[in-house]
Amino acid sequence: MGLRLVPAETTQTLSEQELINLVPEYDGWIIGDDPATKSVFSAGKAGRLKAAVKWGIGVDNVNFTACQELNIPITNTPNMFGGEVADVAITYILGLARQTYFIDREVRNGYWPKPAGISISGKNIGIVGFGDIGKSLTKRLSGFDVTVTVYDPGVDNVQGFDFASHKAFPDGLSELDFLIFTCSLNQHNYHMLNSETLELLKEGAYVINVARGPLIDEAALISALKSGHVKAAALDVFEIEPLPSDSPLRNMQQCIFGSHNGSNTVEGVERATLEALNKISGFFNETE
Repeated sequence: MGLRLVPAETTQTLSEQELINLVPEYDGWIIGDDPATKSVFSAGKAGRLKAAVKWGIGVDNVNFTACQELNIPITNTPNMFGGEVADVAITYILGLARQTYFIDREVRNGYWPKPAGISISGKNIGIVGFGDIGKSLTKRLSGFDVTVTVYDPGVDNVQGFDFASHKAFPDGLSELDFLIFTCSLNQHNYHMLNSETLELLKEGAYVINVARGPLIDEAALISALKSGHVKAAALDVFEIEPLPSDSPLRNMQQCIFGSHNGSNTVEGVERATLEALNKISGFFNETE
C-alpha cells in the first residue's frame, strides 16, 4: 500500500486536545473510540490530513458533518465484528443465567457457593438492533430453544428465523426474560432504557449491553438493580469509560462487567484493520 503506519501511544483513547496536536501531522487518520470532533478535523485540515476511516462500525464519536463541510473523505468499516460481539452476548446470557462469573469469584475468595440458576430453554429474549451483531446473535440463539423478539425501526420482518418476531420498542417488554442491546447509538435512542421503560420490563429480567453505554440510563438501571426489578445486568459498555471507581455498579456482585472489549479477537482485529487500511489507501489513490 505504500503507507507508513504510526500507532497511537494510548490504551483506549486520546483527548481532544491531544488529537488537535497530533492529527495535523498525518495524511490519514484511522479513528478508534477517540473524540473525532469538528475541532480535531479542522486542525487536521489545516495541517496534512487528507482522509479518515473509522475503525469498526460505531460512529457516535465521529462528526461526519464536519468532514463533509471540510471536504475530508471519511467512512467506517461495518460488518466486521458481528460474530465476535454476538459471542460475548451469548457468554453473558449463560453467565447471568447460571451465575458462573459470581461462582468463579467466590471460589477464588475461598468460598464454595451453589446458587440456583435458571434454564435458558423456553425463555423470551429481546434483541434491540437487527444489524450485523443482532442477526449474528439471533443465529446463535437458534440452538437454544428460545423465543426472540427483535426491536429495530429499520426492519419490517425477521425472515429466516421462525423463532423470532418483530415489535416496536417498548412493546412486549413485560414478556422478556432477557433484554439485549446490540444497536448503534444515535440521537433517537439515547437512554432508550430509562426509568419508564425499565418499569415495563418483566420483574426479575436480565439486561445485557454489548453496544454503547448511553443507550441505557445508568442511574435508572442502578435503581432497578437495587430494587430487584432487574435481577442482574451484564455490561460490556458504560456511560463513562473506564467505569468510575465510585460507581455503585462495582458493588453489585450479581452483575458481569466488561471493558468495551467485545470485538477484540485476533481474527476480528486483523480483519477490520486490513479493511480500514484498504479504505484509507483508496482515498489517497483518489486524490492523487
